Amino acid sequence: MSVNKVILIGNVGNDPEVKYIKEDTPVANFSLATSETYRNKDGEKVTNTEWHNIVVWRGLAKVVENYVKKGSKLYIEGKLTHRKYEKDGQTKYFTEILCKELTMLDSKNSGSNNSEGSAQVSVPKETKPKVEDTGDSFEDLDDLPF
Repeated sequence: MSVNKVILIGNVGNDPEVKYIKEDTPVANFSLATSETYRNKDGEKVTNTEWHNIVVWRGLAKVVENYVKKGSKLYIEGKLTHRKYEKDGQTKYFTEILCKELTMLDSKNSGSNNSEGSAQVSVPKETKPKVEDTGDSFEDLDDLPF
């Protein structure tokens, strides 16, 4: 048995680029920034930011196209993938997250066009999806135990 699962919470770094393969198969691509903040041995606050390439297909890509924009806070669940291609005699390598689940974490009062919501690839939705109330809050992510 093996597992390939990635979970990220971060902010969208650029407006998603959505292309349609054939007429009815959308694919969305965007970058997601995750940051880690800590204090070094001198007591100075240090923030490290990692950038992740996210790929979203089909119904969930339509949700991304309609509701996700630069700066949106997202929860992403998916799998790690690698691909390569040759261009001008050089091999280019890409590491991407193939998104299987996405939850929009922006609050309705944040001034953005996004509201809370979630959608899964297996259940595409044409309207803005709603988050199930689990009682969890993502307001202060520094308190997470991991």
